[in-house]
Amino acid sequence: MSVAPKPENDVDGTLLANSVPHRPESCDTALAYPVQNSSRSFLQTTSYPITLKFEEIVYKVYYERKRSCGGTSTSTKEKTILNGITGMVSPGEILAMLGPSGSGKTTLLTALGGRLSGRLSGKITYNGQPFSGSIKRRTGFVAQDDVLYPHLTVFETLFFTALLRLPKSLSKDEKAQHVENVIVELGLTRCRNSMIGGPLFRGISGGEKKRVSIGQEMLINPSLLLLDEPTSGLDSTTAQRILNTVKGLASGGRTIITTIHQPSSRLYHMFDKVVLLSEGCPIYYGLASAALEYFSSIGFSTSVAVNPADLLLDLANGIGPDFQHANDHNDNVQQDPVSVREFLISAYDKNISTGLKSELCSADVNYTKESSTRNDVKSEKWCTTWWHQFKILLLRGLRERRFEAFNRLRIFQVLSVAILGGLLWWRTPSSHIDDRIAMLFFFSVFWGFYPLYNAVFTFPQERNMLIKERSSGMYRLSSYFLARTVGDLPLELALPTAFTFIFYWMGGLKPDPATFILSLLVFFSVSLFPRVLAWLGVWRPTNGRQTSCNFGLSNNNGLPYCWRILR
Repeated sequence: MSVAPKPENDVDGTLLANSVPHRPESCDTALAYPVQNSSRSFLQTTSYPITLKFEEIVYKVYYERKRSCGGTSTSTKEKTILNGITGMVSPGEILAMLGPSGSGKTTLLTALGGRLSGRLSGKITYNGQPFSGSIKRRTGFVAQDDVLYPHLTVFETLFFTALLRLPKSLSKDEKAQHVENVIVELGLTRCRNSMIGGPLFRGISGGEKKRVSIGQEMLINPSLLLLDEPTSGLDSTTAQRILNTVKGLASGGRTIITTIHQPSSRLYHMFDKVVLLSEGCPIYYGLASAALEYFSSIGFSTSVAVNPADLLLDLANGIGPDFQHANDHNDNVQQDPVSVREFLISAYDKNISTGLKSELCSADVNYTKESSTRNDVKSEKWCTTWWHQFKILLLRGLRERRFEAFNRLRIFQVLSVAILGGLLWWRTPSSHIDDRIAMLFFFSVFWGFYPLYNAVFTFPQERNMLIKERSSGMYRLSSYFLARTVGDLPLELALPTAFTFIFYWMGGLKPDPATFILSLLVFFSVSLFPRVLAWLGVWRPTNGRQTSCNFGLSNNNGLPYCWRILR
């Protein structure tokens, strides 16, 4: 495939300089990005196979409960989310995590991806090494929800991801070629120039969105790919296409782990291994093709042909079909869900757990010397500079908001209020001091709260995107916020300027250019400062507006010392 031409909507041809400085050595050794002439050879080969082992994974959360109704005393309760889960996935294999809702599938997947905070015990190794910055750069994580910018096209979404995640030693054309390779391999050529779409307008289909999310992770040529319910909400045909794509990725030596809620029989037989969870406890681990034979051997069999996944989910819920097992006293074991789950957990410990631990201990996991000696260095470095991240995020933000009617609505609101206010205080004489004070008070209040509410409602909308991209180590937090601020600054300054120009002269204030300019500078400060307070409120997303507005009502002792000077 020839090098992709510069996209026609890329108006900034000088975004990336031709001369690219040498990237950090840690990024050179972290990933390999060979420029291939064949998209299939690029996507079906990985330069660093990873064998993932997890042993006795236990995760607990603690929460407080009131001891008495209406009382103030509390007690700390403990809840076990994951309890003693063990397994291993080799390159080229697909491990499926099955279980009912709330069984801990997503929690385990998040833990294996190095994204779980809290009290996690057990041992997780990648080629015999703990999680590090090097492994993070080789890991792709596809969340259940497709968090994408609705106004960007498929190509733009993948291209901006490539500019942020691929090392700077690659030229812009080489990154564009990687994007084209991914688009072809994932079957997105037809919708290449289509917008993603959102709640307010239609874009690409759900299956195409899922493939775009997978494509964002495939750009880094990951050795380990984690997918959280990639077929959720899709029809059977689309789900089959998604799993065929994942199967093709695994054939290139990648290690793939996915959670899946209720796969069809066709999808189930595409998995190599299965972990079955019930309320956080494992009740089966092994080959997907051997699951029915195992449960039949312990007394759980069915007289009719069923989807293996349906049977496994029934067992995980404590529903046992044709249960014929008898205990040592020849009494039938009760069929209630609690008894069935307890028996399955006991059978797992007896028949699978011991042999699995021995297998993990004897497994010969090869890992490179480079990986074991340089993890500490890699984990502290970025593959792109701060300035590069700022430029890309700024351009992406401008592209995303280029079709927004929200900005046009804001312009209409501001101009309408300015004209109405000017008519209300039309040519107020200088002798009417009270009217002029009321006019200035109205101006200050409007520009004290209007930017604040706009910022409070804008930033939380991108919170999920920020969490997703920061978890992947795409950019620094400072570069994101500064790029977002600079991108919004023209409109943030243009609106107060237009408002002041209309309101100032219609209100009959002092007709002097110098006075007008000084007043404009003051009004700039009035309109920009609430935006800063709104950012502070965003850190409490459940009550952001109240946090922003109640700054002046806070107890002086409850404020940091540096903020008390503002009181």
